[in-house]
Amino acid sequence: MKNIWIKAVAFCVISLAAPSCSRSFEEINTDTSKIIEPTPASLLAPIQYNMASNAYLRANDFTFDIMQIAIDFPGEGNNISRYYVTESTGNSYWNTSYKWLMQIKQMQDLAVQQNNKNYQAISMVMNAWLYSNLTDTFGDIPFSEASRVEEGITQPKFDKQKDIYVKLLDDLKTANALFVINTTLAGQDLFYNANNDVNGITYWKKFCNTLSLRLLTRILKKNGEIDVYARIQEIVNNPTVYPIFQSNAESALMNVTGVAPMLPPLARPQDFTSYRAVGEFFVNTLNDNKDPRMAQFFTQAKNLSNNQNIGYKGAPVAYMNGTTFTYQPSNFNQNLAKAPLKVLILPYAELQFILSELAFRGIITGNAQTYYENGVKAAIEQWGAVVPANYFANPKVAYDGTLETIMLQKYVALFFVDQQQWFEHKRTGYPVLPNNGGLLNDGKMPQRLLYPTQPKILNSANYNAAVQSLGGDNINVKDWWNQ
Repeated sequence: MKNIWIKAVAFCVISLAAPSCSRSFEEINTDTSKIIEPTPASLLAPIQYNMASNAYLRANDFTFDIMQIAIDFPGEGNNISRYYVTESTGNSYWNTSYKWLMQIKQMQDLAVQQNNKNYQAISMVMNAWLYSNLTDTFGDIPFSEASRVEEGITQPKFDKQKDIYVKLLDDLKTANALFVINTTLAGQDLFYNANNDVNGITYWKKFCNTLSLRLLTRILKKNGEIDVYARIQEIVNNPTVYPIFQSNAESALMNVTGVAPMLPPLARPQDFTSYRAVGEFFVNTLNDNKDPRMAQFFTQAKNLSNNQNIGYKGAPVAYMNGTTFTYQPSNFNQNLAKAPLKVLILPYAELQFILSELAFRGIITGNAQTYYENGVKAAIEQWGAVVPANYFANPKVAYDGTLETIMLQKYVALFFVDQQQWFEHKRTGYPVLPNNGGLLNDGKMPQRLLYPTQPKILNSANYNAAVQSLGGDNINVKDWWNQ
């Protein structure tokens, strides 16, 4: 986390004055690194960089373990991959998210004051992205009264997840109408407008509506309680008013160049692979697919008796204590932690799998197989790899008309996309992950994280009310959208 703080400061530096013998004492002792009069343009890039970096770290630190992408190795102790979850598991994520949500609110307030419709809309999209991930992690959370310390609200209430979703979806609809396309932003945009391209606002509008489809798909079970199907159809059936991603080029992501301040989230690539192995289930899935990204993602396993490569072979997650290994399992390729790299926020491939599922369920028209195959191709190509000829002739990849197959390939496509694999598993139960005998919590996938320490101490009354409403601060309490 220290690395992120250092980079946040770097983003706030506007300029460094050239040395001069004629500078006055007051000039020398004036701190030019502070943004004295912040504008929406000055706030966007720091928010993007830090929250994208946090998303990358969240995938690396949490999702990889909980979703059997990787494990501590060797290791037989309690850890996340064995479903060992404590209140500290979500501490950093909670605190970092709320820190930057406060900056998003300031950006939106300034945009409203200046009548800058594009920054108003962008603020709403960023807000929806962060808050949806927070509520899908913890359940009921501070929302309507959050980030309002200047108004005297130091102990915000916890809003119901349903109310949060309704407001976020309404905000995204409002944002879609606010965008003024064919214009450029005044400041730096790390997702779309690094070169001040006029297409940037169009892409933001597509990000807005694609994010709406992510959230609406998340709450499919609540159709009737909320007009989920109608909202989905409104977006999908009217691309002129509600444009969505059309290619990988339009995906929401951040390019990390390696040139300061755009440095990788992990300062040392060796930390990415230390005391670690990739999970057997994930490696086997890509092996079965004959995935062209194997060497890009993994190192080869080695036979311990002769140190010879034996191909890509992971370690079984939550293996029984006392298990012995005759091989050193595959690890990650350290290049995944080195610049240049892409931090995926909401990729085009994810949208294609969303559309495939919606077509599969009969909620939208269209061919579920076509969307599915587009998603598989996009997932490979977003990493710069080439889809092999006759790739879908492989029965392990071929569309077979089941939701399980759609979700298995979506799981692969969501590699490194913050906590989305976990959220989708909670929603659908797919992919079916193996229990190798060492899982805790009776082998049940945790449904939420425990509230962190801070609200327990500093906002105890509202924390206690939220816990009572949920039925306990328990990792097995399901989200509202999953009940």
